Amino acid sequence: MKEKPLNSFKISRFINEEAYGGILLIIATIIALIWANSSFYESYHHIWHEYKVGIIWGDIDLVASLHHWINDGLMALFFFVVGLEIKREIMGGELSSLKKASLPIAAAVGGMLLPAVFYAIVVINYPEYINGWGIPMATDIAFALGLLALLGSRVPLNLKIFLTALAIADDLGAVMVIAVFYTESIDYNELLYAGICLAIMIIANFAGVRRTVFYAIIGFAGVWIAFVYSGVHATIAGVLIALTIPARTKIGETDYINKLTLFLDKFKLEKPDEKSTLLTKKQVHVISDIENLNKKAHTPLQKLEHALHPVTAYFILPVFALSNAGVHIDGNITDLLVHPISLGIIAGLVLGKWIGISLLSWLVVKLKFASLPEGVNWNQIRGVAFLAGIGFTMSMFISDLAFKDEEFKQIAKVGIMAASVISAIIGMVWLSMTSSKND
Repeated sequence: MKEKPLNSFKISRFINEEAYGGILLIIATIIALIWANSSFYESYHHIWHEYKVGIIWGDIDLVASLHHWINDGLMALFFFVVGLEIKREIMGGELSSLKKASLPIAAAVGGMLLPAVFYAIVVINYPEYINGWGIPMATDIAFALGLLALLGSRVPLNLKIFLTALAIADDLGAVMVIAVFYTESIDYNELLYAGICLAIMIIANFAGVRRTVFYAIIGFAGVWIAFVYSGVHATIAGVLIALTIPARTKIGETDYINKLTLFLDKFKLEKPDEKSTLLTKKQVHVISDIENLNKKAHTPLQKLEHALHPVTAYFILPVFALSNAGVHIDGNITDLLVHPISLGIIAGLVLGKWIGISLLSWLVVKLKFASLPEGVNWNQIRGVAFLAGIGFTMSMFISDLAFKDEEFKQIAKVGIMAASVISAIIGMVWLSMTSSKND
């Protein structure tokens, strides 16, 4: 089978979905904050944390709170889509070659290391808080692209593509951090079972199995459930399953064009009755043949990503925000903001992200390992570096893994929201000023 280039994926569609999803994310966050700090707080807590749902089947007990299923279930699907994006970018996108990947990967590495260092410096005298070092490492692509979209054509498309590639590389880093550093105890028997199921999916991929239902059944019943019981966070299963999805077409591009042309010629030869609105039987058969041909020309990876990306952007992430962003402010907000956890997160997301992304980007360009995207200048890179400080979704997700104490989680979420607002304001002002100069 011939490998089909993945460049047909419309980056503008991806960016638009993330942008609109970012707007829904903002709305869901505002609703959650109002709900959690109103007289209806008890209902908020009960719905998300006390109301239990799930199934019990033999030895399998999958009953937990809605909050748990959103973070371990729906977010596993979100990470599955992230895995598809990572694989697509590596195979045919902005991470497909060393020259293309150098700048966004270097920016992502700088944007992960420096925030962790800044956080560690702030909380160095408080060892009980140090486990939160991974919180400011993440970038929320939906929020960041949502705000960038507000600037419209004033910012070049290549800048949006750079931010997208940076965030996807950042997501890969976050997945590795969660898997390695935020896994406490591991059941190796469950991991072995998950590994066998993954091996079956990989073999099926090489054998030419393209039915997504096969990968869905083995992925859910084998890999995901095994990860739920293994101690390794179930979202990692989502990424691993995504990497087994076939990314090859069943028919080469030349064969596809030739056969499609042949079918179209057959279709034209048939002359239906001018008085009838119906097609001839042969035309109906030709259309069916074209549909089958189109299925062979699709890659399962792109087909799944195309179908699931709107689900994550418009449903999963807003629901995650609704269930996780409801920080109940009990006491003085200033005390929460000046707490070492909060200050460490703010320092990491606002300063660490900006310095790390800007510095490492400058370094790889200076050393001629990469070059700036066409039409993009250094001021715009620095502006995007501030927008990358919007950690929201991934940062909140990691905060739930980093801390067991509910008070620490609440303080961390206050810091995340404060840092995200600061980064968003500075980034938007910075880009508005630099873009107007370049118009």
